[in-house]
Amino acid sequence: MKNVVVFGGGTGLSHILKGLKLFPVNVTAIISVSDNGSSTGILKKEMNIPAIGDIATVMISMANTSEDIKKLLRYRFKNTSLENHAVKNFLLAALYDIKGNLTDAINIMCGMLNIKGTILPISEDVIEIVGHYADGKKIVGEEQITQNGKPITELTYNKKIKVNKKVFKAIEEADLIIFSPGSLYTSILPHLIIPEVAEKINATSAPKMYIANLFTQPGETDNFGVSDHLKVLERYVKIDAVIANDSHLPQKELKKYMTKEQKDQVKLDKRKIKDMNVELLADKIFTLEEGIIRHDSLKTAYLIFSYLMKRDEQWHSQRK
Repeated sequence: MKNVVVFGGGTGLSHILKGLKLFPVNVTAIISVSDNGSSTGILKKEMNIPAIGDIATVMISMANTSEDIKKLLRYRFKNTSLENHAVKNFLLAALYDIKGNLTDAINIMCGMLNIKGTILPISEDVIEIVGHYADGKKIVGEEQITQNGKPITELTYNKKIKVNKKVFKAIEEADLIIFSPGSLYTSILPHLIIPEVAEKINATSAPKMYIANLFTQPGETDNFGVSDHLKVLERYVKIDAVIANDSHLPQKELKKYMTKEQKDQVKLDKRKIKDMNVELLADKIFTLEEGIIRHDSLKTAYLIFSYLMKRDEQWHSQRK
């Protein structure tokens, strides 16, 4: 089976993995640990541990267990001092406390949830991202950067970090490297701003794929087309292919996103993508779930798998 490595964080990554686990590939999810909001942020501060929320969310999407167990893990306490704390976060934090490191804690929880793939934190360090702005201002913390809602000129960490060695091994053995949908600056770039990681990715012969966002991010990616997202990524790594939505999002729901969240549909600028020498896989890749527009997990995973098989066929034909 082919080895697929997916970089990301948050719900965007979870939706991709939910579909990808249904295909015959070995999946390794590499997750950023710089979140500092909500339940994750509180546990990170009180226990001095890396951010665990995105990791736990990804675990649920990859889990092969009953819906009741998944519902339990997603549950957030209400109307108590534990307000908004998620069971999944408590469980992973407890395992971290027992084992003393995040990688071992993840492995135990993966076993409990019968997860077939591999989940790796980008680092075991307790870290914060730093947003740099055109006026010279610096903002520390993922939640604070998101709330600031202004264009970011550069992203760094608050200190030099040590990368999980297993991440480098996964990159070396990858047949395909994917950058998942999600916040460009707070979910994807936290991986790529680490020079050793970007260098290792660029050194491998595996193709690099980006799964484009459906929506822009207020302040950070206003008026961005798919090519604009690619240009930001290509400051660090060369992208070979992009999966992007080529259908109009439902207008009723889109208006809600535009009004309430100041988000707009990401433009599919095909000519600019072609000029960048990036292969475009365009299709209707969204679905509507209870009024929420998301990536269609199964359709997106199918496009990923088809791309892999096409590459494999081309390689074999060249060998003949």
